[in-house]
Amino acid sequence: MRIIIYGAGGIGGGIGARLALAGHEVVLICRGQHLQAINSRGLLLKAPEGEFCVPVPAVGHPREVDWREGDVVLLAMKTQDTETALRDLEQAAGTAVPVFCAQNGVENERLASRRFENVYATLVAMPATFLVPGEVIASAAPLSGCLHSGRYPGGSDVTVAQVCDALAGSHFHAQPSTDAMALKYRKLILNLGNGVEVIVGRSAWSAGGELGEFVEHVREEALECYQAAGIVPVSSAEYAERVTSHYRAQDVGGESRSASSTLQSILRGHETTEVDYLNGEIELIGHLHGVPTPYNSVVREVATRMAAARAQPGSVTLEELRAMVAATVNRRAARP
Repeated sequence: MRIIIYGAGGIGGGIGARLALAGHEVVLICRGQHLQAINSRGLLLKAPEGEFCVPVPAVGHPREVDWREGDVVLLAMKTQDTETALRDLEQAAGTAVPVFCAQNGVENERLASRRFENVYATLVAMPATFLVPGEVIASAAPLSGCLHSGRYPGGSDVTVAQVCDALAGSHFHAQPSTDAMALKYRKLILNLGNGVEVIVGRSAWSAGGELGEFVEHVREEALECYQAAGIVPVSSAEYAERVTSHYRAQDVGGESRSASSTLQSILRGHETTEVDYLNGEIELIGHLHGVPTPYNSVVREVATRMAAARAQPGSVTLEELRAMVAATVNRRAARP
């Protein structure tokens, strides 16, 4: 089995490097200066136990891969880039290639299922940093993270077992999981703070209680939406047992992880974010089931606008953000 990592940034690059170091055949698909750096000097993986220069083949587009029977694709780009990537993948590899969605949110599996016969959900819980072309920091120990997978929308099969076995032998906690989407819906709750970080900046977490209270409101809205929609995520306790208890973020080179994956995209100069598919997913569920979502609506709208304008994280304060939520509540209450 050869694993094609499509979107080899922090997550995809980290997974690909770990698989290659364990002796698995891997091909990376990435772009720009990152692709150039990998092809010229290999992918540099920085981890708590040391640094590894990993020689791994990398291409810029699915059509450059010599597709063959037994290939498996692991998607790791941000959701806003998924639809274009899937279109290119289908044209290059056909509809039968197995596609594992190792991405945040719950929209990628829906998108992939419109085009591919075998789609898999992969929970991604992996502290990683990608800010420098050709370098990925995997900052967790004793394992690099957790990557449980299952068929979409549920179940398991031989391909799941093979992929999980490869990952489990490559510094990850990875198990076949018939309820992978229930795990991903719980992870979505945790990722709802990413958009807040894009707005108020990483340093705002030092405000402690006030920011934590705001994010709690964001997450409470999501749970209300889940309940209205009949969505049942795994509990926080079960998620901790199956996922976060198996790794801890560590300093690498004397530095801690710099930002969430969403904020890292902004720091690399991107003008789009995945918040449309994180907080925006909660907005969508709320619209479908009549649940107000002013906190998630404001976070999605402001983070998206700031990214498009290349505004610096922290240029909107927590106080201003709270005022926007209050104004949204009042405006919606005044509707006839």
